[in-house]
Amino acid sequence: ENMFSLSVDKEKFALKPMNCPGHCLMFGQRDRSYRELPIRFADFGVLHRNEDSGALSGLTRVRRFQQDDAHIFCRQDQVGDEMKGALDFLQDVYGVFGFTFELKLSTRPDKFLGEVAVWDRAEAQLEQALNEFGNKWVLNKGDGAFYGPKIDITIRDALNRSHQCATIQLDFQLPQRFKLQYRAPTATDEETGEASDFQQPVIIHRAILGSVERMIAILMENFAGKWPFWLSPRQVMVIPVTTAIYDYAGQVQKTLHEAGFFADVDLSGDSMVKKIRNAEIAQYNFICVVGDKEMDERSVNVRCRDDVGSKARGNTVPLGAFSSQLQAIKDSKTMVSRLDN
Repeated sequence: ENMFSLSVDKEKFALKPMNCPGHCLMFGQRDRSYRELPIRFADFGVLHRNEDSGALSGLTRVRRFQQDDAHIFCRQDQVGDEMKGALDFLQDVYGVFGFTFELKLSTRPDKFLGEVAVWDRAEAQLEQALNEFGNKWVLNKGDGAFYGPKIDITIRDALNRSHQCATIQLDFQLPQRFKLQYRAPTATDEETGEASDFQQPVIIHRAILGSVERMIAILMENFAGKWPFWLSPRQVMVIPVTTAIYDYAGQVQKTLHEAGFFADVDLSGDSMVKKIRNAEIAQYNFICVVGDKEMDERSVNVRCRDDVGSKARGNTVPLGAFSSQLQAIKDSKTMVSRLDN
């Protein structure tokens, strides 16, 4: 269902719609020991799903996409630590983008696979991980997947709109269907460490961004064109005051470009006022105006998009110091970009 299928040499092939089966085959290619667990597979491979044309919507719903997909194969007693690690990872990533998020623990539905005791133990481990994580969460009773409980994550953007991107789910059924197992020590062999019993691992499905294309769409709407400096495709615009300064303006652009920044120079025939206005409309983070004084001093007059006070006259900064401050802003991944006075 919803797969792109094709026939080759009288055999049926399909474009990969998900990473889970492939990771299960990788785990099951040889005998595994309990000492190896947890095993974590990450995959940014391209996926294809033949969605109905009416369901397609910009970048938020596409037929070809990529996920920051990971599958963690672990023992039952490792589930709690792995879930806590996934939640910490989630907070780090979403914190960089300035997103807040809500957590829900979705428990066993009416129709489920597996044993009730296994479900109860898994739900208790997820609840403990959420409590230790420290963020507020709510119980979403009966809304888990048929193959295991899950933590639903909903993010909120700058306009307070909710989006579900990340997923952290437990899965007891795929290991059973793919007959995955690992050697575990018997109760009598704990001291020697000799492994003889076989047990099934638990799979944790973990995606933080979810669909990369969908996350990009959410970021675009969230920032509304005003990208933070470290994400911006339009970081610096260099504007010469007169044609006599074109060479120096080109040197400034080249210096910044070679330092690793997205820098442009406006050598059009428009007036300086219109060039500045065009750069402001294009939401450049920094506008560098250069004239005779700046050329003599090897400096730039900087107007900062996020600093209203600098837009009238700008601040004159030596080119080397300006480049250093840009690098510091880029490394800090701050949402607001301002130069040090």
